[in-house]
Amino acid sequence: MDCLFCNIIAGKIPSKAIYEDQICKVIMDVNPNANGHILILPKKHITDFEEMDIETLSHIHEVAKEIKKLQYDALNPDGLVMVVNYGIAQQIKHYHLHLIPAYKNKQQIVSVDDTYAKIMQKKNW
Repeated sequence: MDCLFCNIIAGKIPSKAIYEDQICKVIMDVNPNANGHILILPKKHITDFEEMDIETLSHIHEVAKEIKKLQYDALNPDGLVMVVNYGIAQQIKHYHLHLIPAYKNKQQIVSVDDTYAKIMQKKNW
């Protein structure tokens, strides 16, 4: 299988990792919709949420809570959009949860490296 996210999880493709455990890996989106756009990837190749066991789904959402706090501490967004694409809208056929900060004032997208540095400065776990 030649899955982009499986290759990132395996370390074959570099990523800006924020968190990793036995169930998931959290990375910066390389093509962000907003500053601080983050993806949560299950380590097991799962095409969509219908294939996912409740324990994995629950764990991903628990991790999302912690990542949201980190995004708020580091970037001060005014809101958060959580997105899971499915079917034709899913470009990479590996389940992933997008955490996209929302800002009242339109922001120009800055370097992912710069945003990653801000986030990692605030990470204390």
